[in-house]
This record gives sequence, C-alpha cells and structure tokens, in this order.
Amino acid sequence: MSTPDDPANPDDERDPSVSNAIGEGLANAARTSGIGKLADSDTPTGTALLAALGGVRGLLETILPGLVFLILFTFTSNVPLSLGASVLVAIAFTAWRIIGKTPVTQAIAGLIGVGLSAILALITGRGEDNFLFGIGLNLLYGAALLISILVRWPLIGLASGYLMGDGLAWRKDRTKFRVMQALTFLWFLLFAARLIVELPLYLAHTDAATTGLGVARLLMGVPLYAPLLLVTWFVVRGLYGVGGTKKTVTPPEPEPAGPDRPESNRT
Repeated sequence: MSTPDDPANPDDERDPSVSNAIGEGLANAARTSGIGKLADSDTPTGTALLAALGGVRGLLETILPGLVFLILFTFTSNVPLSLGASVLVAIAFTAWRIIGKTPVTQAIAGLIGVGLSAILALITGRGEDNFLFGIGLNLLYGAALLISILVRWPLIGLASGYLMGDGLAWRKDRTKFRVMQALTFLWFLLFAARLIVELPLYLAHTDAATTGLGVARLLMGVPLYAPLLLVTWFVVRGLYGVGGTKKTVTPPEPEPAGPDRPESNRT
C-alpha cells in the first residue's frame, strides 16, 4: 500500500507529460549552466567550477556592475552617477562579447537585469531600488523551490534526473527522492537567507542601509552559490556514479532446457 511518505504514490503522477516537459526544460537549462558544466568534467576541479560559473569573464560580468555601483554610491550618494556607471560596465561586457563573437547570452541577461534595476531606481530616485529586481528574483526562485518540495516534485530532482538520463525514475527510489528533496531544500535556504538579510536593509530606506544591501548582495552571491553548486554535483554524482553512469547488474543467462542442457547438469 502506498503511503503519503512513499515517493511512488500514484496520486503524485497523474499527469507525467507535464512533469516530463518541465524536467526536459530544466535539464536543457542545466546543461548550459552551472551543474551542466560540472557534468562535462569527470573530476570537478577548481577549473571545472570556474567554467561552471562562466569563467573569469562571467564572474566579472556578474560582480563588477554591482561593485561599481556600491563603490560610487558609498562615496558620493549620487544615484544617477552610480547607476550610469553600473549600466556602462554591463554594456561594455556585452559589446566585448559581440566584438569577440563569443556567446552573449550571459552578458545580455546581466545587462537586462542591470538595466531594469537602474530604470526602477531612476524612476523612484532611491538607490535601494537598484536591488529590488534581484530581491524579486530571489523571492520567485525561493517560492518555486519551496512549492516543488511541498508538492513532492523537487526541482533539483527534475533537473538532475533528466540531466543524468534517469528521467523520472528517481521518484521510485526512496533514497534518491529524499536526497533530491534535501538538495532542493538547500537551494531554497540559499534564496531564503538572501531575503532575510536583504529585505530589512531595503526597507530601512537609508544610504547606509543601501550600502549594506550592496555588500550583502556581493557576499551572498557567488560566494554562496559556488560551494552549493559543487555540493549539489558531488551528491548527484554519488547517486548516479562517476560521470552519471548508473551501476547495473547483468542478469545471468537462462539455463537451456531439453536436449541443449549441459550433460554435467543432467540428473
């Protein structure tokens, strides 16, 4: 009999086509992002982790716009100047990729985020609104992860299952299911921690709090994301084996019957 704690409860799989579509979409996204880049390496090294984070250029694209804003705002409290310099840095990185004919997806995504944040802050005239877009994303990601845990379709499990060629089979394995729930919860905690720190600073509406918000954004970005990404990949590798190859046991060949049966086995 199935119980509520049984990952194989049939009530959880009323429409597998929907979960298949979501899982495949997550896997495709994962292949081009952090965990997918680590999956390309048999041994997750510092080099592999750096590649998973987008390389040196990717890290600079992620960190520098916010750092420029933080430095200028801290010393000048000039919102337009700080925002303008931040947007110019993002534009420079995008142009660098276009000129170099390298993939521009990450740079454009960063530019859109920086641009939307700057527009919002310029409209309100408040420096803290430069971080509102990021706070909203943390809230959205955290909510999605938590909901996926509560409905027993953990997003990390969906992404990892399809990425490792396991599809939805991990849901039938109690150990894998619980591990995927735990990993998804860890990612939820990352976004929840950001919100717990950043929301009070945002709501303070002071220049000092805005500076603190910028510092928190930098310290709780890559420094938290990178080790959690590495832990996730190590755990997934442990479940599926090195390189994602699942261990299989070859069943013994059936014994021939009748006249083809070996003489030594006849009675």
